[in-house]
Amino acid sequence: MIPGFDFSQIQTPFYLYDLDLLEQTATLAAREASRYGYFVHYAIKANHEPVVLEVLKRAGFGIDCVSGNEVNAALDYGFPANAIAFAGVGKTDAEIRFALENDIFSLNCESLEELEVIAELASKAGKQARVALRVNPGIDAKTHHHITTGLNENKFGIPLEQLKAALDFCQATSHIQFIGLHFHIGSQITSPDPFIRLCEKASEIWEAYDISAYGGRVLNLGGGLGIHYEDPAANPVPDFASFFRLVANHLEIPREVKVHFELGRSLVGQCGSLVTKVLYVKKGQQKQFVITDAGMTELLRPALYQAVHKIENPGSENPIQPYDVVGPICESSDIFAKEVMLPKTSRGDMLFIRSCGAYAQSMSLRYNLRSSAPAYFFRQKEFFSNLSNQPELSIPVFV
Repeated sequence: MIPGFDFSQIQTPFYLYDLDLLEQTATLAAREASRYGYFVHYAIKANHEPVVLEVLKRAGFGIDCVSGNEVNAALDYGFPANAIAFAGVGKTDAEIRFALENDIFSLNCESLEELEVIAELASKAGKQARVALRVNPGIDAKTHHHITTGLNENKFGIPLEQLKAALDFCQATSHIQFIGLHFHIGSQITSPDPFIRLCEKASEIWEAYDISAYGGRVLNLGGGLGIHYEDPAANPVPDFASFFRLVANHLEIPREVKVHFELGRSLVGQCGSLVTKVLYVKKGQQKQFVITDAGMTELLRPALYQAVHKIENPGSENPIQPYDVVGPICESSDIFAKEVMLPKTSRGDMLFIRSCGAYAQSMSLRYNLRSSAPAYFFRQKEFFSNLSNQPELSIPVFV
């Protein structure tokens, strides 16, 4: 992965980040969004490594959070409060109070009862809560059912038939400042069709419910733009130009409305790899198993929703053959890939599991009392770790 560098001297498994690619991706996304005056909140749940966040902060992005700790992390790492959006169906009272105390950009509200709670807590705090209403547009993103979020019966968002009641509540309550609508239909979307339908549906809802008359000035279309897991080398950066152009061509809302996005995977997914060492090659009756020292504790996606990541053995030039690549965790689901074609692989070989910049390190587990895998970074010929200079992050306890 880095010519001339000997990875065999580093304890595995570890996450490896290409900061040149991250900066290239962030710069391109920011430039293409700015063509239309769009604002991007980075979805910090995808990756919260401090070095990664610093690159994204320099690019000018805000932050999209789904927990109080994520809001706190964004503030600790220097993102301005007025660029932080806080979504999530289960915000605790303490988390809502923390958001109000820090005067963040918006609480993205996902139910009528949550709206009532926010109003009550804002009243007690003597605050006016800025609120965007997350609406379910009833759009099938045609992605895995575990990462589809915009259907009518998903746990996320306010059903469309309840939107009028939510708008009227906001208008009647002095401690709520309604700022607009929020949508998010799913993740890892690689077809333009769901985004076209989202733009059309959002435009229709904005007009039908006269959102501007209620004070709406922000339309947050969420994220969901996918990456190319099958061939990351040939497709290192998503086509942000086409994505934002599609939105501009299909969205019909008043000019004064500011359009926001919550991109996560598309910004960081391709910059990271999980590097793991082969512990054993086990011959079964009909299969060969490559057993690695990384497992579902370092990369949960394949076990959680059968995600596919490209696996490479760059140190071997032997003829290719099929392997099941599995981890050491005591679960039958601890499988990275079945029948993956690799050069003949041996004990001690280093494997690179690609496209792990999003939802790998941030989803890592301590199951089986596993040690946390460290992160390393490279830029051109510079290689370094973040182990010695990682800033302290204060984590409040939300109860």
